[in-house]
Amino acid sequence: MTAVLIPALNAAQTLGQLLAGLKQIVGIESVVVVDDGSSDETVAVAKAEGAVVISHGANRGKGAALRTGFQYILSATSHDSVITIDADLQHDPKDVPKFLSAWQMGNLDLVLGCRRRLGSGMPLHRVLSNTITSALVSARTRVKIRDSQTGFRLIARRILSSIEVEADGYEAETEILIKAAMKGFRIGSVPIATIYGGAPSHMTHWKTTKRFLQVLFREYK
Repeated sequence: MTAVLIPALNAAQTLGQLLAGLKQIVGIESVVVVDDGSSDETVAVAKAEGAVVISHGANRGKGAALRTGFQYILSATSHDSVITIDADLQHDPKDVPKFLSAWQMGNLDLVLGCRRRLGSGMPLHRVLSNTITSALVSARTRVKIRDSQTGFRLIARRILSSIEVEADGYEAETEILIKAAMKGFRIGSVPIATIYGGAPSHMTHWKTTKRFLQVLFREYK
């Protein structure tokens, strides 16, 4: 069984549509929304749709929201994998079966959703950012990582049970890749839709880039 984890911050306008799509595929009882200190109706929307809701009292960052969700899934459920998906509708729930198919084949432990860059409408600065960061993470892990920035991914329970997610921000997604690769877990990808609604890339912020580089070059035991 697979859980779906949604880190959400002020996502009331998009979350309902996302949950409606997900519950047709995995069932709403398997969906966990971690509200990361939202000031809008994110919690009310998630509860109205029937998702499991966990709230942070204040905004702590995407990595912290993922960590909270992972801890809940490990301690309170028997799901053997989790799909993470962003709350802003830049991921299409219809792509979820691709992850499940790759997982059920049994040859991957971590499945990344890979967005097409060129000819997809992806803004040029995001093409460059994604290309550079994916190349750096590939070099660090010695695994071909086609889309290191994707928040749409399936992670096996055995990975979550064997690594600790320490980063609080977006760089946590890079940390997971590095630590999973270091432990020899198998990483692959599936193609997903490339959707953009005009939201800025988090990697364009210098603080996020700095934290990414710190995680990339950190020595892990």
